[in-house]
Amino acid sequence: MLGKKLHVKKNDTVMVITGKDKTKTGKVLSLVPKKDGVLIEGINIVKRHTKARGSEQGGILEKEAPVHISNVALYCAKCNKPVRTRITVLEDGKKARCCVKCGESFDK
Repeated sequence: MLGKKLHVKKNDTVMVITGKDKTKTGKVLSLVPKKDGVLIEGINIVKRHTKARGSEQGGILEKEAPVHISNVALYCAKCNKPVRTRITVLEDGKKARCCVKCGESFDK
């Protein structure tokens, strides 16, 4: 079974383009391919009520919840806005994602 191809990777800077956190930017912490989601640092914070277990203290914890992949776009630092990407082939034969507007490469 093949995995899904997502347009963002871990440690990419993305901007949320719809929803309650619209126009906020953050770094991708992890991908959730089964649900087509991404965890973004400081975005979509939810409160989780937890029970005390052993030495762990219970209470209300705040943590990031996944955002659907279609609601985020890669953020180009050169353009200062969310952009679509294009795949370009480098001189050494490797493929890299680059900004459609300015041509800035996201894969170093």
